[in-house]
Amino acid sequence: MRDEETGTYWQQISGLAISGPLAGQSLTLVHSDELTFRLWKAEQPAGTILRDDPAWISGYSPKDWDVRMKSVPTVLTFAEHGLKDRDLMLGIRAFGEARAYPYDLVLAEKLIQDRIGSKPVLLVVGPDGKSVRAFRAASDFYRTPDGAMIDSATGSRWNFQGCAVEGKAKGSCLEPLDPIADYWFDWRNYNPATTVYAGSGRRQRQ
Repeated sequence: MRDEETGTYWQQISGLAISGPLAGQSLTLVHSDELTFRLWKAEQPAGTILRDDPAWISGYSPKDWDVRMKSVPTVLTFAEHGLKDRDLMLGIRAFGEARAYPYDLVLAEKLIQDRIGSKPVLLVVGPDGKSVRAFRAASDFYRTPDGAMIDSATGSRWNFQGCAVEGKAKGSCLEPLDPIADYWFDWRNYNPATTVYAGSGRRQRQ
């Protein structure tokens, strides 16, 4: 990305200025979640939407862009952890560490208790089976058949927004983290020291 005011070039994935007058500075990250539009709209009924600009409609990517990209060769390749270059990952940078979670594995496990560095984290799939949020969570959690989360410390019931809605912890909310959906080759390129989640009950990939 290049800003018009100074001509500085910025990395899209990190927000770091890599060339130009502002080199070395970083943009402030705005929190975001990996949600489907349907779920986001249900949570934010008054939310507004950035519409396509009709004057540039022919230049936009087609709706099946992500499907087409799976077969496009990459310039970089990292044959590590049994992953393919265009495997979709959920990458999290937090606590001075980077960790990647195969998206399909997250959706399959639905709730993941893990650590990034020494800090406990929680990844949870939403009620639509596609959306994902991540939190810093010190307590152990388990998932009920109806999709709710229960913490083992207080037995409180938590929703997908990371807030306790029943029990002793009612009114408390977990600290949100910022997962980034990215292809493996791209995440690995910008996070060479990343670890990779291998699945529940299995040894983490280094």
